[in-house]
Amino acid sequence: MIRRPRFDRAPDARGLQLTPRDCEILRQVARHRFLDSRQILALVGGSTQHVLKRLQRLFHHGYLDRPRAQVNFFSREGSRPFVYALGSAGARASSEPHRSRPRHDNRNVKQLHLQHTLLVADVMLAFEKARRSSGAPQIFFEEDIAPEQLPSAAFKWAVTLRHGDETKRVGVLPDRALLLQSPKTGERMMIFVEADRATMPVTRRSLNQSSLLRKLFAYEATWTQEILKKRFGCSRFRVLIVTTSTERIQHVVETAARLTRGRGLFLVTDAATLRVHAAPFTTENVFNLPWRNARGEPERLVLE
Repeated sequence: MIRRPRFDRAPDARGLQLTPRDCEILRQVARHRFLDSRQILALVGGSTQHVLKRLQRLFHHGYLDRPRAQVNFFSREGSRPFVYALGSAGARASSEPHRSRPRHDNRNVKQLHLQHTLLVADVMLAFEKARRSSGAPQIFFEEDIAPEQLPSAAFKWAVTLRHGDETKRVGVLPDRALLLQSPKTGERMMIFVEADRATMPVTRRSLNQSSLLRKLFAYEATWTQEILKKRFGCSRFRVLIVTTSTERIQHVVETAARLTRGRGLFLVTDAATLRVHAAPFTTENVFNLPWRNARGEPERLVLE
């Protein structure tokens, strides 16, 4: 059996006729920027072996890329699912409107950015699964909320922060945004997703430098300055922070507890717990996940 190269395309790849599932794969990769084969399988379904073979062929025909930033995953942790990005042929063939967040050259993407994007995708997969659950709220994604706008325009705003003697104008751009709506009452709540890889300092000496505390201050100011009510007609929102470890969860909890008025905005969990609740063929979902609030207590995401 010929073993094809992992990150170099085979020059003798046979012709490929795109199937409906191939087109759905391209659409999902375009939408999320990076996805690994485990995530793609969860989104498109089908036989594991068949999907893996199609991903291989889509790569060798230039429809998908395998960013080389993932090489370190293999060298440090052994075999892992391949990570895919949209290739040049895939961009031409994809029917997905190009209204996604800004893209970068797949060849020069950094490992931390790759890991961050995959963590964001895990959160979105959890909501994709919950969307199909009976009794769940209606879930609207970015393309549903603002179909005519780029996310970088629709879901980006600025707030004025005041902390001690400092005043600073700060921009806010969540990693992802969703809208939940109760099918019973019509009540709506915005959800903002923040993937925290524990690389950002918890605090800094000045608001001029990014930190976890400054990020939480910015969401608190978003609430007190009623930014969302003016923009979306929805004043209620929660910020879901998915981080790397129980130790980092405690750092987030302690930081949120320092806020004056916005402590109730934040819920946090770790990536491993989220993946358990997002896994296919389980009864768990993101709405029965025990998030931690600013008091360190378990709290579920609820919309009456």
